[in-house]
Amino acid sequence: MSRLAQTPGLTDVQQEILATVRDFVDKEILPVATELEHRDEYPAQIVEGLKELGLFGLMIPEEYGGLGESLLTYALCVEEIARGWMSVSGIINTHFIVAYMLKQHGTQEQRDYFLPKMALGEIRGAFSMSEPALGSDVSAITSKGVQDGDAYVLNGQKMWLTNGGSANLVAVLCRTDEGHPQGTAPHKSMTTFLVEKEPGFGEVRPGLTIPGKIEKMGYKGVDTTELVMSDLRVPADRVLGGETGRGFYHMMDGVEVGRVNVAARGCGVAQRAFELGVSYAQQRQTFGKPIAQHQAIQFKLAEMATKVEAAHAMMVNAARKKDSGERNDLEAGMAKYLASEYCKEVVEDAFRIHGGYGFSKEYEIERLYREAPMLLIGEGTAEIQKMIIGRRLLEEYRFQG
Repeated sequence: MSRLAQTPGLTDVQQEILATVRDFVDKEILPVATELEHRDEYPAQIVEGLKELGLFGLMIPEEYGGLGESLLTYALCVEEIARGWMSVSGIINTHFIVAYMLKQHGTQEQRDYFLPKMALGEIRGAFSMSEPALGSDVSAITSKGVQDGDAYVLNGQKMWLTNGGSANLVAVLCRTDEGHPQGTAPHKSMTTFLVEKEPGFGEVRPGLTIPGKIEKMGYKGVDTTELVMSDLRVPADRVLGGETGRGFYHMMDGVEVGRVNVAARGCGVAQRAFELGVSYAQQRQTFGKPIAQHQAIQFKLAEMATKVEAAHAMMVNAARKKDSGERNDLEAGMAKYLASEYCKEVVEDAFRIHGGYGFSKEYEIERLYREAPMLLIGEGTAEIQKMIIGRRLLEEYRFQG
């Protein structure tokens, strides 16, 4: 266990779960991650191992066959997994956002049907807000759901679905204007639909096409896709929570969990970059001594370790705030912003410590260097986080003049 990024106050059960996950990462993920990543190969065997460990049910309540653990336990597990290979943490993150949204907002029938299968990893989730033309402006979505008898007909194109091909349940955000008076705020006329489909690419059910994997600079292995709906019929009982017009709130609640997850990923990748940097610095020699004995390198290591420690502390704080039942958008935004920025900086410093070898695909740091940028934009860009943080601070510190 490393000296950095320790978490005080964990129960024996939490410590046991984390030790099991770390052991799995060291034995099953780290030895194969770079090879699979370079081939852009889906980590099917690793995913089976995660199922056996029960990680797909980590935060799902025990009554539905899950482990009923906290967001903190989940975030610490994500941190460990991202330390091994960030793409694997993406496979469980979108699954958990959907499971969390079902647990918090689903009807009893929806929870009874989906959550036990999700806990076993038999149903795997993806969620879909973004569209090709809108980026961060969720309120401008154009995908539409129109009621037709006891079903809704969905049309539109969605973008950036993590697990879009491998998932068999997608939570899709669409505009549903019926029943909402003219002039209703855009975010109050959105609905989340629970869309079941076959895993794979092409037309995966009538009216629903997953065109194929989007080629990316990093975050490989996991499939990132588009989703095209053309007169896709979804039964009315697959409206999340059974009520239209609540979709924006459902998604934002899920994204708060997702932002803690992205912060945890940043912490995990930064920890691995530090491990690689501090190890290489003690092996590589210049001018007759290990480069770790040069003050310039010690300064880098000191800065890297401080950033790893600070990001971890903020991520833990954000998770604990959500677990306490309080609003955590400020803390989650701060943690996501800081952890992703620090991750990029720690990875770059580890890359510099490796010198020319950092540019070689033989060394693991090359993979981390391509993975870190995704964290700067995933679950809301740094600029979006700063907007959220700024608005919340102005609410908290309102001028009393």
